[in-house]
Parts: sequence; C-alpha cells; structure tokens
Amino acid sequence: MIQVENLVKYYGSFVALRGISFEVPSGQVLGFLGPNGAGKSTTMKILTGYLYPSSGQVRVDGIDVQRDPLTVRKKVGYLPETNPLYMDMRVDDYLRFVGGVRGLRGKEMLRGIQRVVEVCGLARVYRKEIRELSKGYRQRVGLAQAMIHDPEILVLDEPTSGLDPNQIVEIRELIRSLGADRTVLLSTHYLQEVEATCDRILIVARGKLVADGTSRSLTSTLPAGPLTVEIKGPKNKIETQLKELFPAETGVEVRFLGEEGPEDFLFHVGTSPDSDEHVREAIFDLVSRNGWKLLEMHRRPASLEQVFRKLTLDPVEEPLVVKEASTGGDHV
Repeated sequence: MIQVENLVKYYGSFVALRGISFEVPSGQVLGFLGPNGAGKSTTMKILTGYLYPSSGQVRVDGIDVQRDPLTVRKKVGYLPETNPLYMDMRVDDYLRFVGGVRGLRGKEMLRGIQRVVEVCGLARVYRKEIRELSKGYRQRVGLAQAMIHDPEILVLDEPTSGLDPNQIVEIRELIRSLGADRTVLLSTHYLQEVEATCDRILIVARGKLVADGTSRSLTSTLPAGPLTVEIKGPKNKIETQLKELFPAETGVEVRFLGEEGPEDFLFHVGTSPDSDEHVREAIFDLVSRNGWKLLEMHRRPASLEQVFRKLTLDPVEEPLVVKEASTGGDHV
C-alpha cells in the first residue's frame, strides 16, 4: 500500500504541491491525470525517493520514504518521463548493468533478465544497440529496467509520450498485463489510456487533488448529452411530427442532424435526463403509429475529457471524491 499525507513541495517561492493526500491499495492500477505543471511528476519523484517533500509524508508498505529511501526503492520500479537509457549500449548489456545497480547477481540476475525480456517482448532486439530501436521498443526497454528487480510497485511517468497509435496500444496492453499482479501508478495525458487500463483515477490541478474515483463514477457527475434518434421513414413527415409532438413550450428541442442512408435520418432531441423516459416513450409511440422504423435511440454519456476540463479549468475548493456503490448502480 502507498499512503500519501498532506504532501507539500516548494521550488523556491513556487508551490508545486499544496497538501495532496491519497492512498493506493495493493494490486490497483491508478491513473494520475493533470495538465502540465499540475504536480504529477513532482509527486511521482517524491513517491520514488528522488525528491524530498517540503512537508508531508509518504509511506510504502508502512516504510517512510524520507527515513528509509533505499528500502523503498527496492520495492519500487520507476520509469521517469525521460527514459533513462544509454543509447550506445546493447539491450542485453544495459539490462545487466541495471540489474547490477539493483544488486542482482548470478542466477538471480539471469532470472531477472529472462523475465523482463519475455514480459516486455524484447527477444527480437535483445542484442541490438538501443540507438537502433524504435521509440516503442525503447519504451519497452525502459519498462524492463523498472521491472528487473521484480518490484511490488511500478511508477510510470508518461510511458506512451511521443509514440504512434500502434505503439501506444502495444504499451497500453503491456501495462494492463503488468497490473495483474502488482500496483501500478500511471501518469499520462491520454485519457483513453487511463480509461482502458486503470481501476481508479486521480486528477490534480494547480498542485491540489481535485478528483478521485473510477472513470464511470467521475463521468456520472456531469449530465449526459442530448438524445440522438435514428428513424427510417419520410424525413419531412418525421421532422414535422416530432416538432408537433414537442412544441417550443415543452422545452424540448428537435433538430435534424443528417442522413445515414435512403430514408434513414438522425435527429437531435434536446431534453433533460429527468424527462428522458417520457420523451423516449412518446417517440416510440409516434414511430409505431406511423409504421416507421426506430433504428436507434441513445443518450451519449459525459466523457472523462469533459470532467477533466471542468475540474482543471475551473477553481475547485474541495476534491470531487466519487466511489461506486457495491450494487454497481448508485453513487455516493
């Protein structure tokens, strides 16, 4: 378990962290989000013992990072934003070098190298110079150096930065597999990456924690988008009767969106979620009476991007903490 209590960090007169507190239980994949300069990298460097806080406390498995940083570093693997590679070394030589720094010797060193080569998919490039590798493979080597001592915790700062879409998918799948048997802290700007790989999300802004929850629970705090209706039938009649069904005084906006095919049309029906059931039933009855075909009717939920923008652009006095209830339905 990782415990962070009231973490504060000054760089001269600049306040990088303003009292951040959170806990990460064992076996969780945690996404750490925030705009540039929010304090993500500073927090990760403090967690791994590379920086000391101005005040506050960090404990890893009950061990204070400031009092016993060497013991903590044995439990943690760290991939910083700038990948710590020596370009003139071969992959095998580099892994032996890192393993030696980590105190691995003999059979323990051999087992460590074999494990990370297999897990990180490095067999094809094992005897190549690092300078010859693509950026995707370099990131894999960076992950391998973070894992070679088989740590309980992985701290990954922007592991997919600068990669192309195919490489991002590869590294994302690798991270997801790593999270099966260890704790992972993942800092990234890619929201899709967090949604695809993380059990829980923290959002920081201006050095403060502004949100803590799952992707589903955080997006549920914002209203869903408008109702989109796809109906097959004569466009003019459909549009006319929808507007007659929902005149202006009802507060429901009907707008034609586009054509999906012959007699296949999309309409925007702007209404509040509170009246959602009534509006859906009225549309279904209208389509049924006229013998048209209702092909689709859905309301797009709020996105994590919308939550992120709202919390990082607007001042937030208290962090948004949303936990999913055990029933999977309600939120508290």
